[in-house]
Amino acid sequence: MADLLAGMTLAQLLGQLAGLVALAFCIAGFANKNDDRLMVLLISANVAFALMFAFFESWTAAALTVLVILRIALARRYQRNWKIMAGILAVNLLVAWATWKTATDVFPLTAATLGTVGMFMLRGIPLRIVLGLAALAWMLNNIVIGSVGGVLAEGMVLVTNIITIVRLHRLQKKYPELLTDAIVKK
Repeated sequence: MADLLAGMTLAQLLGQLAGLVALAFCIAGFANKNDDRLMVLLISANVAFALMFAFFESWTAAALTVLVILRIALARRYQRNWKIMAGILAVNLLVAWATWKTATDVFPLTAATLGTVGMFMLRGIPLRIVLGLAALAWMLNNIVIGSVGGVLAEGMVLVTNIITIVRLHRLQKKYPELLTDAIVKK
């Protein structure tokens, strides 16, 4: 472990730390059944992720993560507004085009696209499934850049998200007449 730390730059160490901070916010967010609390905690996690990506000089990921923060705020206020969603998707493409360095920049672009569609158009279990796929894309990016904290954070997001999906499914089966913000309203 000491050899691993000795070979890292200060920026990489700070990136690892920021990834671990993001991990804490992700666990708290995906462990609850309330979509609004999830969104607020995701804003905090994404501030840490943006710093992490900047420390690792993963500029497409950093820029798209800053847009994720804006997207979360807009999606909370303008749920199911396809025009605003389309605008965010267009800005994501423009930012990705402006910062693109390598083929692996497709991972943060995929994650940002999935997250945008999910947060604007989905609730409950479908939202968690799409955000899980976005987490997988972010995880692949974190593997490429070498962020241990980021890989752990996205891995925990995936595991916690799966557990929450199971909990929501059981809640739907047990109380089909109960409609909460965590259950998809038909």
